[in-house]
This record gives sequence, C-alpha cells and structure tokens, in this order.
Amino acid sequence: MIKDITIGQYYPGDSPLHKMDPRMKIVVAMVFIVAIFLVKTWWGYLAVLLFFLLGLLVSRLPVKFMLKSVKPLLFIIILTFVLNLFLSPEGNALFQWGFLKVTDRGLEMAAMLSLRLIFLVLSASLLTLTTSPIALTDGIERLLSPLKVIHFPAHELAMMMTIALRFIPTLLEETDKIMKAQMARGADFESGNILRRAKAMVPLLVPLFVSAFRRADELAMAMEARCYKGGSGRTRMKVLHLARRDYIALTAVAVLVALLVLERVFL
Repeated sequence: MIKDITIGQYYPGDSPLHKMDPRMKIVVAMVFIVAIFLVKTWWGYLAVLLFFLLGLLVSRLPVKFMLKSVKPLLFIIILTFVLNLFLSPEGNALFQWGFLKVTDRGLEMAAMLSLRLIFLVLSASLLTLTTSPIALTDGIERLLSPLKVIHFPAHELAMMMTIALRFIPTLLEETDKIMKAQMARGADFESGNILRRAKAMVPLLVPLFVSAFRRADELAMAMEARCYKGGSGRTRMKVLHLARRDYIALTAVAVLVALLVLERVFL
C-alpha cells in the first residue's frame, strides 16, 4: 500500500500536459478542485469525470498507475461512504435495522461525497505526476510573486511547499524499508484487526522520525554547500511563458465551472 501513494511523485513524460506552464497547471488544478465542490447532481459529476478523463488522456499516464493513488485512501473513502449512508435521515427509507436507517437521499449523498474525495486525490496526483519539482517550485513562486511588494517570502514558501510535497515518497520509501527490516525480525503488520495493526505500526515511528531528521539535515547541508541563499538574484535556466495549450486548458476548465454554476442555478 505504501508504494501505491503517487501524490508527490513525478512521472517523466513528453505529453502536452507535461509541457504546460506550471503556473497554468496549478491554476487549472485549483479551479478544478473548486469545480468539484460546485457539483450537486450526477450530470455535474459526469462533466467532472469527462474533464478529468480528457486530462488523463492528454497526459498519457498509465491508467493503472493513476488509480494507485486512490488505493491508500480507500479506507477513508469507505468510512466516508458508510457514515453518510447511515447518518443522513432525509429521504425515503430503503432499509432499516434497529436505529440504523438507509435512505435514498443518504445513499446519494454517500456516493457523491465519496466521488468528491476520489476526484480530489486524482487531481492532486495528476498535477504532481506531470510537474517536476523545479517546475512546481517556479510555478508557485511566480504565482505568489505579486505578494513580494508586502515583503511576503514567496520563494521561501514555494521551496518549503515543494520540499514537503517531494518528501512524501521519500518517507514512504523509508517506511517500507523499515517495515521490511522489522518483518525479517518477526514483526507482523498484516494480521489482526485495525487496532492491532495500528499498534504494530508504533515501533516504526522512532526510526522513521530519526530518518526524516537525518534526511532533512543532509538536504540542508547540500543546499548550503551549493551556496543557496534564497530567491534573491536567482536566475532560471528555463523562462516560463504561456503557450496556446495553456490558454486552451484554462478555457476548458472555465467552461466546466460555468456549466456547473448553471447547473446549481437551474437544476
């Protein structure tokens, strides 16, 4: 399951989505996330699904690799579905057992909220899989650059966000190594109920924290050895500029938002 988390990883490619300006990719991703929260009917979710499938097709990413990002959060998605299924009293009763009651409205809300979580995870994964760490840092910094007039540390914040995001797969890889080492010594992480599995994970925390601090210290020393002094006076090998594909993507997501707004107003 640890290897299935794709958020924070970069999948090298030469697709139009990989070549998009990182600023526009971030903007489109943020607008798409807003669009997900505007959906209130199944027609809206169909529009969101078609838009995402179009982006996945353009990115040329393997479908199986993309779907792996949902697997680690499957428990949370199922829990969200079950809670909304039984805790939504509105609608006509479909099934009742004691104080537990399933209604048609509850079933619909549970399915919609679960789909919303899935789309949020997939959209974040699609952004990081098609954007290199350097491009992501430059994109965030350029988007926040207007705030420099009020002495906002745009470069430092962008660097912190990117390092934190890119540390996710590194820490997961380290966790996997520690788990395998402890399993070789007789540790069992697979059997038992949820509480027993969670208790078995406790011995992982100390070596994982030690490894995280060690890697952070190594990264800090590497940046210092390369005379990293922040964003002031820093030049870029590639100058960001918007192309036709960027405007097409922005227009497409704007049309999606407009359709969803009309859906909320008239449906």
